[in-house]
Amino acid sequence: MSDQAVLHVKGRVLVGADDVRDELWVVGGRISYERPGARDIRTVEGWALPGLVDAHCHVGLDAHGPVPDDVSEKQALTDREAGTLLIRDAGSPSDTRWIDDRADLPKIIRAGRHIARTRRYIRNYAHEIEPEVLVAYVAQEARRGDGWVKLVGDWIDRETGDLSACWPREAAAAAIAEAHRLGARVTAHCFAEDSLRDLVEAGIDCVEHATGLTEETIPLFASRGVAIVPTLVNIATFPRLAAGGETKFPRWSAHMRALHERRYDTVRAAYDAGVPVYVGTDAGGSLAHGLVAGEVAELVTAGIPPVEALSATAWGARRWLGRPGLDEGAPADLVVYEGDPRADVRVLAAPRRVVLNGRVVG
Repeated sequence: MSDQAVLHVKGRVLVGADDVRDELWVVGGRISYERPGARDIRTVEGWALPGLVDAHCHVGLDAHGPVPDDVSEKQALTDREAGTLLIRDAGSPSDTRWIDDRADLPKIIRAGRHIARTRRYIRNYAHEIEPEVLVAYVAQEARRGDGWVKLVGDWIDRETGDLSACWPREAAAAAIAEAHRLGARVTAHCFAEDSLRDLVEAGIDCVEHATGLTEETIPLFASRGVAIVPTLVNIATFPRLAAGGETKFPRWSAHMRALHERRYDTVRAAYDAGVPVYVGTDAGGSLAHGLVAGEVAELVTAGIPPVEALSATAWGARRWLGRPGLDEGAPADLVVYEGDPRADVRVLAAPRRVVLNGRVVG
């Protein structure tokens, strides 16, 4: 498609769950609902959605730490081909700012580098620090990120042999307050139960994984409007991880299995209570990129209605992150499918066309 060509998307355009239109036009890379006076027109037909959101993804990271730019590019392209056009990068040690200059790669909202307690996270991933400098590091990452900061809220404590909270409540509260002062929201990696109340009462905005939610903490999340990103495709790996640590850390292994076994009940209970739930895959690290369709399907398996699971990667997720959907004048980032994804979310696994910044790229 030439720079002057107009793209005509026709069929069913899902501007919202209940806002369905017959067509849209892409003119100069932006969305319009008025027919332009152009002759050079390319037509794409199907069911159109806003570009999907992966709200927990790591571009620039693999199982060993930071990766070269060419690997980061492959990761981003894999996500793009899956229809993910907006990523909240939930922690990366790599500088991926160069991606912002590439109109053919997904847009990224960065949370800076993970901030973890000393020797309490995966090697080469995080700033590993002690509580007395947490505020300073949060301020640093708030300035480096795109409106988010990522804490490691809990991890295995080798002395106790189980998951435990990483930060004293007072330190977490001061750090979260500093991030908010600087205009950033804060999220935290949390598998277990015991860090959740302190973090929520300290003012945190989101919790990743949140497998440790209970009937005591779910109402607290709901009343404070704290979102969760369950990353169920990652939680599926817990039994394998538990088996690998069985001999050395039997308490931790049993705990991980228990969190895995109740994962669907946990997510459904949170949703039913009104906790905001969004799609994230935890791609990067040890998981492959391009898993967004699988995560949406997992949310449906957990009992979230298909349209709500779809919103968690489309309309609702974009509102949460402050980015436009299929709005008049917005950048034309959209995905076209053969069938109605509201009726069957499995169609997300096979995009017919991917349009990024107004260009058909897949």
